[in-house]
Amino acid sequence: MAGKVKWVTDIEKSVLINNFEKRGWIQVAENEDWNFYWMSVQTIRNVFSVETGYRLSDDQIVNHFPNHYELTRKDLMVKNIKRYRKELEKEGSPLAEKDENGKYIYLDFVPVTFMLPADYNLFVEEFRKNPSSTWIMKPCGKAQGKGIFLINKLSQIKKWSRDSKTSSFVSQSSKEAYVISLYINNPLLIGGKKFDLRLYVLVSTYRPLRCYMYKLGFCRFCTVKYTPSTSELDNMFVHLTNVAIQKHGDDYNHIHGGKWTVSNLRLYLESTRGKEVTNKLFDEIHWIIVQSLKAVAVNASPSLTSSTANDRILKYNLINDTLNIAVPNGEIPDCKWNKSPPKEVLGNYEVLYDEEMAQSDGTDRDLRGRPGQSTGVKGSRARDSGKPVLTTWK
Repeated sequence: MAGKVKWVTDIEKSVLINNFEKRGWIQVAENEDWNFYWMSVQTIRNVFSVETGYRLSDDQIVNHFPNHYELTRKDLMVKNIKRYRKELEKEGSPLAEKDENGKYIYLDFVPVTFMLPADYNLFVEEFRKNPSSTWIMKPCGKAQGKGIFLINKLSQIKKWSRDSKTSSFVSQSSKEAYVISLYINNPLLIGGKKFDLRLYVLVSTYRPLRCYMYKLGFCRFCTVKYTPSTSELDNMFVHLTNVAIQKHGDDYNHIHGGKWTVSNLRLYLESTRGKEVTNKLFDEIHWIIVQSLKAVAVNASPSLTSSTANDRILKYNLINDTLNIAVPNGEIPDCKWNKSPPKEVLGNYEVLYDEEMAQSDGTDRDLRGRPGQSTGVKGSRARDSGKPVLTTWK
């Protein structure tokens, strides 16, 4: 299979061309027989569908795994994580251990979630256990905050119902699928505002699983201070951090885009919550990432468009470091190569999880450290003894 590169956005095109020129690839990139394909997630899905039968040869690479949507679609992500939990339970894995209330000890990182319309009756049953709770509805196949809204009454979703007397919904084929999740109404706030994290993880292989965390992520802030008041449920400037939403707010700053770097977030948390708490938080974030990848065996599809100058710099370096790992030294890819690149080409990436290395070291027990021990990316110091310890979950 051969064809010209398909650009996703002008930003990606300019950033990638700069990278290609630096590597001496630009003439190859213009050749129709070029073996590197930069495609949108939809193009990847269409080209490598079961129906087409297309498969990559040993010297071809693409920028997404063909079944990426198993993680990037909200409903499939939830389905896969639930399935992963059940499989671990059947295997008797200690990862699936539960507390006295029936909650997962190590895998409780997804709020109570249902698919609509399929799980409507199950949702109603759960809603009635705590009728004062707030829930968030999201369309499964959309992004950038489109179609998201909050509810705290069953009557607010009756427009999805075909017959309110029987609470039966229209068929899945004739109605857009949604996920509905219990809303986290006490989020961590900074300056009284909600924020989320945009972190970049590169997965170079799934068999064995090898992934890298990029150190230069950022936070996105809402422009309006958070309140759990029901009177503000419809105010998306309070609840959603998406730039596509916030840029229309009166208080949006087009220079910094309402963003902090992850390093600034760490400094803030260390100064307000302490270093130990901050390290534990980021370790648990890493834990969630690895377990999510294990549950679906796909990669994500982050936006590489930029809204500020700092965005452009970050994403230029991100793509540059990604290509250095995917194609070390600009060499023609070969599926038989050693897919663990030397440390000097990692740039701002650091190894998050290496299944092959973990197994060879005998440390792949998939358990986090005991209380009081660090379980970060690298072997680190136990806080109670001051001696280096191996991370136990990788």
